[in-house]
Amino acid sequence: MMAVKAETILANPAPLGLMAFGMTTVLLNLANANAYPLGSPIITMGLFYGGLAQIVAGALEFRKGNTFGMTAFLSYGLFWESFAFIVLFGAMGLATFTSASLAAYLFLWGVFTLLMFVGTLRLNGALMFVFGSLFILFFLLAAGNAFNNSSILTFAGYEGVICGLSAMYASIAEVLNEVYGRTVLPIFSRT
Repeated sequence: MMAVKAETILANPAPLGLMAFGMTTVLLNLANANAYPLGSPIITMGLFYGGLAQIVAGALEFRKGNTFGMTAFLSYGLFWESFAFIVLFGAMGLATFTSASLAAYLFLWGVFTLLMFVGTLRLNGALMFVFGSLFILFFLLAAGNAFNNSSILTFAGYEGVICGLSAMYASIAEVLNEVYGRTVLPIFSRT
């Protein structure tokens, strides 16, 4: 007699990753918009929720066979970890960075995000907006640092809040749509 293998049903890890990204992005970009200084709540959120929670979401996307989700969540989770360490190492005097090196770092993340944005063209409008606004955010931050322009950095902060809120929207839309078994909040599906 042949044994029947039970199929494991896994929860969707994307809402966790999107909310972790979104809330951390809003918190950091309120500082960029000069609402308050960069401080330990932002760094701690970056390490644990923005970083660790997205790494967990990425690992779960791997388990589900979702290459896009795995790549996005693991990459941006590690972005938050690396950003937190850049700030921490600088504050502790263990390593320094210049505006030019930070601009290059942010520019490369912008290039990565633009490439990932291309993938969202096959997904849904909510993710297109998240990745499109994130691409703009990285390039604004890179330009602000490259030219030491506080006005660009402040504008980037406002744009970053919009980006983070859009990720939070995409997250809660996926949660509520699943809970209610119907579209409560649209994600503007492409299929």
